[in-house]
Amino acid sequence: MERIDGRGCMDLRPVEIDRGCNRYAEGSALIRWGNTHVLCTASVEEKVPQFLRGTGQGWVSAEYAMLPRSTHQRTQREISRGRPNARGQEIQRLIGRSLRASVDLEALGERTVWIDCDVLQADGGTRTAAITASFVALVDACRWLLDRSVVKGFPVVHQVAAVSAGLVDGEVLLDLCYEEDSAAQVDCNVVMAEDGRFVELQATGEDALFPRQTFDRMLSAAEEGIRRLHRLQLEVLGVASFEELVGR
Repeated sequence: MERIDGRGCMDLRPVEIDRGCNRYAEGSALIRWGNTHVLCTASVEEKVPQFLRGTGQGWVSAEYAMLPRSTHQRTQREISRGRPNARGQEIQRLIGRSLRASVDLEALGERTVWIDCDVLQADGGTRTAAITASFVALVDACRWLLDRSVVKGFPVVHQVAAVSAGLVDGEVLLDLCYEEDSAAQVDCNVVMAEDGRFVELQATGEDALFPRQTFDRMLSAAEEGIRRLHRLQLEVLGVASFEELVGR
């Protein structure tokens, strides 16, 4: 099958991650994934939500937004609409869950790391790009804490990245762009850790039911794609392996 951008079925779009792109945040990363560009920052706050106060346990939370001209037509800002966007809320919860899976919250201590993801330009896969870049920003925020002896040990315990896969015209494709995502019969988003375990699986039959075999093929494609993203994250973070990253 010939894809709209000339890629093979199992090819990722070109992915670049610029680390430390915000001078104020404890951690930051700008990801350019094809024509999807997302700025992610990690900010340390010395307090936790009410339900965690006094527990000694930290928290990782996320906020996600698309800039008004990140898409083909201008999108009104949430503050102008006076109400939150349901899609944005769902995505930021996914980002938060994914990043919390990578951290020992007790080792983090009673503080919050806020992950802010702003979509500068969207061409499909904004949530997967946000998760992948946010991990890099989170690692640098945790390094910032460790360098200042705020935490006793490195809080990161798992490496997470995410990618999409889908069924388009009967073919399983990895990393869907907007046009492919819009035409997909099945759409799947996968978040996976470095040890092969999954943080989250989201699969939806857009136009029809789909068999287990189709899901297995999409999952295998996503797994291979995420392993490539894991290697890119480590390269950007300046280490050769996850074990080196966490000091094992």
